Amino acid sequence: MKKLFVVADLAFDSLSCAEIKIAVEGFLKDSTTLDITFVGSTPSTIHTSFLLNQLVEDVERYGRPLETVIFQNTDPRIHSRQSIEKAEGAKPVIMRLKSGIHLLGPNSGYDFSMIKSRIEELYVYRGLNEKGQFHSRDLYSRISAHLMDYLEDELELEEISTNIIPELDELYIGHIDNFGNIKTTIVEEDFKGKYEYGEIVGLKINQIVKKAKYVRNLFGGIPGELVVYPGSSGKKDNRFLEISIWRHFTEGKPTTGVDEFNFPKIGSVIELIKGH
Repeated sequence: MKKLFVVADLAFDSLSCAEIKIAVEGFLKDSTTLDITFVGSTPSTIHTSFLLNQLVEDVERYGRPLETVIFQNTDPRIHSRQSIEKAEGAKPVIMRLKSGIHLLGPNSGYDFSMIKSRIEELYVYRGLNEKGQFHSRDLYSRISAHLMDYLEDELELEEISTNIIPELDELYIGHIDNFGNIKTTIVEEDFKGKYEYGEIVGLKINQIVKKAKYVRNLFGGIPGELVVYPGSSGKKDNRFLEISIWRHFTEGKPTTGVDEFNFPKIGSVIELIKGH
């Protein structure tokens, strides 16, 4: 049986996680060796996309792609501004990446944008009843179980183009960790030829403009200094940049990156301001 990762904006709620686990167990041939991990997102599809990308990166680098299924369920119904009959969600898709990982979930906003280049095959599943409130439990648990049990060939899938998945069109906050470090969708290559280590970068987030020093890592400046640096996420040779402040956490008020920009939402746009 394959292991399952569930990335969802409901994964911080213990009852929701338990209900999904119960439903998946019920559809499996043998649930005695079930291996399921929940990763909490926010309702931002950019956040979910960032989390998916990092999980895929880690599984492909350290894990077992052929033994992994990832189910995401972030669907804030951004496809409509009108009342939605029977809570119909974004179109459900199933995909196999070039590494062999299977993913599934609603194609809402940017959910799959950051792993788009890794997709080998993308499908829609016409046999899925798309109407229902708790899609993650009632609609996707059976498909997750089928993929975990190597039964994907029994699903009536229709291959489609990856063109239905949008490209990221700006620079964003992809994630904020428990220390308040801002993980961005900016990669090291974006700074090549524009900034050198030690130079000052102007950043605008949440309508706040700040100056940050471009350094090699979080501890490349001095304590208390706002810095931007290659972080711990992304590809080894092209990491995502992070924005934060090195703190000893002995300070009276140890502010970090998230404090400097007045606690922006994950998914907020980041602007690089020239002349700073």
